[in-house]
Formats: sequence, structure tokens, C-alpha cells
Amino acid sequence: MSSTTITLLFLLFAVIMFVLEKVPLGVTSMIVCCGLVVTGVLDVKTAFAGFIDSNVILFVAMFIVGGALFETGMANKIGGIVTRFASSERTLIVAIMVIVGVMSGVLSNTGTAAVLIPVVIGIAAKSGYSRSRLLMPLVFAAAMGGNLSLIGAPGNLIAQSELQNNGLSFGFFEYAIVGIPILICGILFYATIGHRLLPDREPTDDGAFDTTKNFDDVPKWKQIVSLVVLILTLVGMIFEEQIGIKLCVTGCIGALVLILTGVISEKEALKSIDLKTIFLFGGTLSLAAALGETGAGELIAEKVIAMLGENPSPFILTFVVFVLCCVLTNFMSNTATTALMAPICMSIAQGMGADPRAVLMACVIGGSCAYATPIGMPANTMVVGAGGYTFMDYVKAGFPLIIITTVVSMIILPIAFPFFP
Repeated sequence: MSSTTITLLFLLFAVIMFVLEKVPLGVTSMIVCCGLVVTGVLDVKTAFAGFIDSNVILFVAMFIVGGALFETGMANKIGGIVTRFASSERTLIVAIMVIVGVMSGVLSNTGTAAVLIPVVIGIAAKSGYSRSRLLMPLVFAAAMGGNLSLIGAPGNLIAQSELQNNGLSFGFFEYAIVGIPILICGILFYATIGHRLLPDREPTDDGAFDTTKNFDDVPKWKQIVSLVVLILTLVGMIFEEQIGIKLCVTGCIGALVLILTGVISEKEALKSIDLKTIFLFGGTLSLAAALGETGAGELIAEKVIAMLGENPSPFILTFVVFVLCCVLTNFMSNTATTALMAPICMSIAQGMGADPRAVLMACVIGGSCAYATPIGMPANTMVVGAGGYTFMDYVKAGFPLIIITTVVSMIILPIAFPFFP
């Protein structure tokens, strides 16, 4: 049996097990990870490289930074301020999605979510609303906000690089032509009809995000330092390129400062790390690596596009590229999806004599639609434990957003980015 076939079988197994959840999500990820090694598809180093992935390091660091904000009671205090201006759960959801969406447009969407998750948990604790109904809109807004600028998500820059190799480019805010309408429609959806689809779950983690703790005895200086470190960490992430320090390293520095100053103890720091998230994300990255290395992901893409024939309709091709990227990105990272599909899209566009910008824009926007699974993007994975979510929670709440994004994109893309200008 070829490595490509084995990889596709493991992909099928993962999808089935994630949906059924007969075993924990993290355990399924580790079965796939170890299985790919045992069957010889990946070597040990490649299979377990996900556990030292920069996003996993960022997870660990920001769990500690967020844990300190909550452990000191500062998250609750911030939550109290915010809830004064929110008269209902719906207005809270709108406020959270607007803030996160705008921030994700100029920051890393993963970094934005990582910084604001503990703040939103504090808001939930103070307001009495279910945290699970606030965290999911947060991570969805982070994904949508990534489509507001060239630097909103890594996939945006991958497509830009592919274009520049062919003498073309996207403007800094050109993604926003499609991204802003999607963000607006997404916010309106969860403030109205979609509000009923948000899951109401009890958190499954028992770490630092504990809503019942009494913070009266916590020294005020600890609260102040936890907030200052969070803000400085956020600033460091904003100016990542200028200061030359990666997001994960900035997060680690913030976590170390909090431990060294005694704001949070080593024990509390370790307790705040959600291992379910680490195993789920780290293990699943092995599947993404296998899809890339064996050519299984490319095979899926080529088979689907080949079904369109030699001279497909530009609209149909745009739709198929968009949907294919939507499907892939829910089981691979949006970065990996864009990296896989961008060269294919460029070749198709050049073969048709079409404007590559049209196909690549569909690729990037489709690749950001990682709403229907907890492994579609790092932010989704980060809130699995804190929100107490199941795999099907993401499907029920996220799939309608994919439909909305597809409809909005299919209306705007042919007008703003025509195939044959």
C-alpha cells in the first residue's frame, strides 16, 4: 500500500473519529501521529515536529499569560468594566467580534485570539453568561479578521509571494474588499439567527480559568503586572517584524516575566496549560505534514479540479477552488492549505489566460474558512478545553458561517476580481 493511500486512510479515520468522539480528540490525534510513524509514512522527527511548532509554543506561553490574568482576578475586573456597556449576551458577542475582527486585521489572528481568550473568559465570569457562547464567536471573528489586510494571516502572504513571482501583487488592504463584508455578515449572523447555534457547555478544563475563585486576597500589584505584561506582549506581537522577535518568543518572555516576578507560581503556570489542546494540535500537524509530503493533499486538489474539464467556466472554477480550500483548511492549517493550493491555482489561471489574482483571492478566502472543526486553525483548538466544546459543536455553529462566507464571496469575487479583466 502506497504512503499516499495510507495517509488518505488516516485522514478518513481522523474525520470519522473526530465526528463520533468515541475517544478523546487528543487521543485520536496521537493515534494518527503514531500510526503514520509505524506505517513508515513519516519519520519520528517529522511526525512529532508539531509539538515544537511555533503555534504550540505560542499556545503554552499564552495559556500562562492568560492564566496569570485570570489567576490574579484581573480578567474578572476587566470583564466587569466591559459588561457595564453590554446590556445583553448578543451585544457582548457583537462587541467581542468587532474588537477581535479589527485587531486580527493588523495582527496575527492566532496571536489576537491567544491574548483575548482570557479576557473574554473574565467577561463571561463577571457577566454570568456562558463562556462557551462567547469564545466561539471570538475565534471565528479572528479568522474572518485575518482577511482584512495583507498581514492578517500567513496564507495572505503566501499568495502574495506567488503573485510577486509572476510580476503581480495584492494591495495592503485589497483582501478587505471581500473580508469586510464577510466580517459584517458573520457578526450580524451570530447576533441574530446564529445566536441559537452557539453551544452552551460547561468547561472541561480545571486549570487557571476557574470562575469560582475568590480574588480578594490577591495583591493589587500582581493584578497590575499581569495586565501590563499582557499589554506589552500584545505590543510585541503588533511590532513583530520591527523588533525581529517571533510571536511565540514574545509570548514566552511574557510568561517567564510573570513566573520570575511571582505573579503566578510555577505550579499555577503548569496548571494553566491545557494539554488537550497541545496533544490535539501537535498530533494533527503530523497528518497535515503527511498530506503535503506524500502528495495526498495535492492529489485531492488535482482530482477535484480535473473533474471540471479542460475549459471550465470561470465562475465554476472560482467556486470549486473556494470550496476545495474550505474543505482542506478544516483539516490542515490555512497556511498549509494556501501553500498547497496557490501554485496549483497559479498554473490553472495561467493555462486559461486568466488573471491569477482572481483564483488566488478565492484560494486565500476559502482557506480562511476554518470554522467547522476544532483543528481548522490554532485559535479553534485553543478554546476546546476552556469552552468544553465537542467536534460537532464546531460543525453546527461553524458550517453555516462557511455557507455565508461562500455566498458573499461568490457575489463579490467575480465583480472585484474578474477572470478576464
